[in-house]
Amino acid sequence: MDLAPYVDNLRHELAAAAATGGEEARELAERLTAPLESAARLTVLNTLSAAMDEITGELAPASVHVRMRGLDPEFVVTPGPFAAADVRAPAPTPAPVPARVPADGDDAATARVNFRLPAPLKTRVEEAAGHEGLSANAWLVRAVTAALRPAGSPTPE
Repeated sequence: MDLAPYVDNLRHELAAAAATGGEEARELAERLTAPLESAARLTVLNTLSAAMDEITGELAPASVHVRMRGLDPEFVVTPGPFAAADVRAPAPTPAPVPARVPADGDDAATARVNFRLPAPLKTRVEEAAGHEGLSANAWLVRAVTAALRPAGSPTPE
């Protein structure tokens, strides 16, 4: 994305505003234009970065990032795992999962992790957990545990 037209527009607007203040104001505006160009570019980049964070939050698990190519930003879009798939398709058969999940009162150390799921995936997680008589949290703990178990290791009972 070429920022030059935006910086040039800001320069033009500053010159137009300074012209109303007379010759002295116009000369001051001309002297300030060069140092302000860097500040204007940085402000635009900060705005784009904040916008990308907000957009990524709405698109999760997809993401959008701003990458610099020289002095100009470039947008990088990383599609989520469900971008090309129909999220209503039947879920694949899950791998065997451990029979026991530590309860909240167990001595096992726990850590809180917050993450966003697309609404259709969250619904599927809640349905799967309900079919097994588990909370969504317990079902996710079992699924993550199974996914991280080394290949060939026995399922704990």
